[in-house]
Amino acid sequence: MGEENHSFVAEFVFLGLSQDVQTQLLLFILFLTIYLLTVLGNLLIIILIFLDPRLHTPMYFFLRNLSFADLCFSTSIVPQVLVHFLVKRKTISFSGCMAQIIVFLLVGCAECALLAVMSYDRYVAVCKPLRYATVMTQQACLRLAVGSWAGGALVSLVDTTFTFQLPYQGRNVINHYFCEPPALLRLASADTHETETAIFAMGVAILLAPVALILVSYGNIVSAVIQMQSGAGRLKAFSTCGSHLIVVVLFYGSGIFAYMRPNARTTKEQDKTISVFYTVVTPMLNPIIYSLRNKEVKGALRKLAGRKSFSRRR
Repeated sequence: MGEENHSFVAEFVFLGLSQDVQTQLLLFILFLTIYLLTVLGNLLIIILIFLDPRLHTPMYFFLRNLSFADLCFSTSIVPQVLVHFLVKRKTISFSGCMAQIIVFLLVGCAECALLAVMSYDRYVAVCKPLRYATVMTQQACLRLAVGSWAGGALVSLVDTTFTFQLPYQGRNVINHYFCEPPALLRLASADTHETETAIFAMGVAILLAPVALILVSYGNIVSAVIQMQSGAGRLKAFSTCGSHLIVVVLFYGSGIFAYMRPNARTTKEQDKTISVFYTVVTPMLNPIIYSLRNKEVKGALRKLAGRKSFSRRR
């Protein structure tokens, strides 16, 4: 009877990253700076790849998809967090929470799949260079990209359905700074074992399976590079794959820590720090890593800058 007297939750309240006013102001400045760099960096990558014909290759096609995913990923969370740094009561409606989880999971899981696809692209480029043009055709790349986004949509649908089919009555304070299934499940007014199992299974499908593909791809790449006779060839191969490998370690490392541990209900303060890393920091680092370590991207940037300076002189 006591449970029936509780009304269903209409909104959730976040505890956020800090309750101290000065700390929140500093975090606002930090998060705003990171978000602006994220938007500018990823938009720049997308524009450069679109404008420069030399970047119209499978690798940069997937990189453009990755930059778009990073842009959506960060935008689904950070603007709301920035607003919450400036207000005393940090709330989100039930439907808003659901929408945030749908977008967050769709884009995040699509990014997981895209990183695996990009590792396969590097494997074909290094280990089967003579067959690269016939394997990584425009049609094949489009199918891989669509499959990545479709996989993200499927995982998002399953996780969101299982999370929100649970009743939420009475408690509505989330010890987090955005709506994320592991934190939200702590407030459910029913047994969450089935939902946790479903989320864990989806995590295996979208996190561990791509990691396995990435490890196999890079295992073959390392083996092929070691057998190369040319030192310049080895350096070029490692340089091409190095940027992608750094992004993989950063994104998957934090994601697996957050979603693939047993007993996900026991969320601690350190989990929020890990979430900040893969929701806020990594989307900013991706364009920086790819642009600083990639000669083609830097060349396209110089070409674009030269074109602008020429038009000004005219």
